[in-house]
Amino acid sequence: MTAKPPPEKTPDGHFVVINGRRWRATDPEVPEEVAARLRWHLMAGRRGVRDAEDGAAERAARGRVQRAKAALGERGTPWWEESGEARRRRWEDGLARLDADYPE
Repeated sequence: MTAKPPPEKTPDGHFVVINGRRWRATDPEVPEEVAARLRWHLMAGRRGVRDAEDGAAERAARGRVQRAKAALGERGTPWWEESGEARRRRWEDGLARLDADYPE
């Protein structure tokens, strides 16, 4: 099996382009180990949205997706407008909250 190539990025690196649409790129300063854990929460949240059996479960799953994407820098204040300290605090706090709310 061949790995998919990474998506095209805009010249400034702020966005990825998928099927002609721009999406905010993940903060490149997020350490890979942290980014992997955040992506794990993101995908678990997406599965939760898909499998939700009621409105409350869907809202909870969508909240998990939102928190993971915000911690990755894909939502909220653009990561390129934040200081290095604010960026670090965003992903550390986001992962800590997700891990506390959704232990494995």
